[in-house]
Amino acid sequence: MCGICGWIQLQGKTDIQTSTALFEPMNAALAHRGPDDHGAVVFDDAVLGMTRLSIIDLGGGQQPIANDEESCWIVFNGEIYNFIELRAELKRRGHRFRSRSDTEVILRAYEEWGVDCVQRLHGMFAFAIYDCGKDGAARPRLFLARDRLGKKPLYYYQDGDRLIFGSEIKAILAHAGVRPKVNRAVIPLYLTHGYAPSPFTFFENIRELAAGDMLLVEDGDVIIRRYWNVPREPVSAPQPSESEYFQQVRERFEEAVRLRLTSDVPVGAFLSGGVDSAAVVAVMTRLLGGPVSTFSIGFADEPSFNELPYARMVAERFGSDHHEFVVQPDAVELLPKLVWHYDQPFADSSAIPTYWVAKLAREHVKVALTGDGGDELFAGYERFAAARLAEFYRRAPRFFQSAVSRLARAWPESTAYNDWGRRVRRFVDGAALPLPERYLEWVGVFQPDFLRQLIADAITIDPVDHFRGYFTGRERGDPIAELLAVNLSTYLPGDLLVKTDRMTMANSLEARCPFLDHWLLEYASRIPSSLKLRGMTTKYVLKRALEGILPREIIWRKKHGFGVPIGRWFRAGLKDFLCDNLLSPTALRRGYFDEQAVRRLVGEHLSGKRDHGHRLWALLTLEIWHRVFIDCEVSSWLPFTARTSSEFCASSVA
Repeated sequence: MCGICGWIQLQGKTDIQTSTALFEPMNAALAHRGPDDHGAVVFDDAVLGMTRLSIIDLGGGQQPIANDEESCWIVFNGEIYNFIELRAELKRRGHRFRSRSDTEVILRAYEEWGVDCVQRLHGMFAFAIYDCGKDGAARPRLFLARDRLGKKPLYYYQDGDRLIFGSEIKAILAHAGVRPKVNRAVIPLYLTHGYAPSPFTFFENIRELAAGDMLLVEDGDVIIRRYWNVPREPVSAPQPSESEYFQQVRERFEEAVRLRLTSDVPVGAFLSGGVDSAAVVAVMTRLLGGPVSTFSIGFADEPSFNELPYARMVAERFGSDHHEFVVQPDAVELLPKLVWHYDQPFADSSAIPTYWVAKLAREHVKVALTGDGGDELFAGYERFAAARLAEFYRRAPRFFQSAVSRLARAWPESTAYNDWGRRVRRFVDGAALPLPERYLEWVGVFQPDFLRQLIADAITIDPVDHFRGYFTGRERGDPIAELLAVNLSTYLPGDLLVKTDRMTMANSLEARCPFLDHWLLEYASRIPSSLKLRGMTTKYVLKRALEGILPREIIWRKKHGFGVPIGRWFRAGLKDFLCDNLLSPTALRRGYFDEQAVRRLVGEHLSGKRDHGHRLWALLTLEIWHRVFIDCEVSSWLPFTARTSSEFCASSVA
């Protein structure tokens, strides 16, 4: 696992001395992603660099890596799980290898198949290849690519002279030629999704290379090309039997876990107590033939959010070497540090426990497997069941709908994890809407009515229209299949994978996600949605596949998400922290939001009238982001890297 960065001149050349001076701050900004090693190579018109977290071929995998003629160079972030098989095939085709690393395998695959090499890579990756073209082949000067699901990040800045790229935005901002300027148009999208949806970012002229995309620089032109899409295949006939589906899911999942155990350093697992992480631990234990190091997070004085008893049950069942950490309310003081690692406002408060479990794990292992992806593949979220329930609700008599609506609005909201008042109200507000609007009503942080009251500017990108673009209607009346595909294109790469990557990399820990093996995903996409959501039972096919592997009390217990009691914290010890930041004169003068609307949200939450904890966290995160990246305030938790925050800001705004 690494951080990569660099640039290429679209016009003219740059001298080596200037390039080195500009480049060193970029590499330093990524030191947390790769504390074991760093390297760079400077060309007449380009620079490639990286920081390395050594996982495979500890002694021989230093980057950048060149081919024999030094006409092609690569920097790479990620893991290629089929690199041994690819290496053997490339050897048969006449390629020679100087290392045991998967990085060199990608470079040789590029020599053999050009940009189509991405189709043969099985794993998570973001890489850059600079091709000098000395062999006379008609190939791009620079080739960037990102894995199919977006597990590894990649961003780029483009102006008339150059294209600058990096694993994180902060590396791009560290280049003296880049001036950070707020992209105000993305604010409504952020407040709706809880993140800036790809390819948008909060910085003008900086974009995210989307999952499954490649970027080519040829003769000064920048070309974006798609090489993979989320599968939306019709179910083939004849269909396998249910038992055949159960067997195939089990076998393919076990193979995905096996592939992710390849490592030259210790491997452990995150354990939440839910079915997905428990399945990972169960299979790891069998394949490794001994105890697995497991890591869990709990919450003090908030039993509705605490899953530690279930995690302990799994740990005891499989004899793991178990470690726990209990998160206290004062953990929110991490917010500036979390914002620094995200580079952008990020409204998912579960970043807090994710950071702490990654920090705990890094004290014992260098690689951790996670249960991420099981809900996305097999319809695990309650919103999928709600979509099915809504189809019945929409056909109910008007008097019944009106009665339920009145009850939902009269029911007080609490800050408990499974608060029925909040959940019923949200269900009723969205149930009668068309599918895209309904789903957005349920998963959005701020709904359209809130946005119209809150946003001070004219909304130039309508979040609802933008979200409708993810719906194709190809599922022919199957809303669950449609929502599964949309979820894979939005929440998974925009929230879940960003959170996992940034919080593990903040602690120099590599995370691997067996459920997000793209071979497993492509198979799962062909399973009928009626087997994923059986009645109101979520993840039915996966749960049946895991019978005999996991205890029934784990398989069939009610799903519990990875939530944070942020609403309660804001009403208790963090009330002053919230008000001092969100209602400060500096924050209110920014002009992003209507002052009265912000005060109303704070007032309703603190009074107990409504639970706006998630919404207030989104606004608070944006304010802290502005202070760190735009105002360049120096905080006590800096520096992270070789440079202080003041040096970072000096290079960004000089």
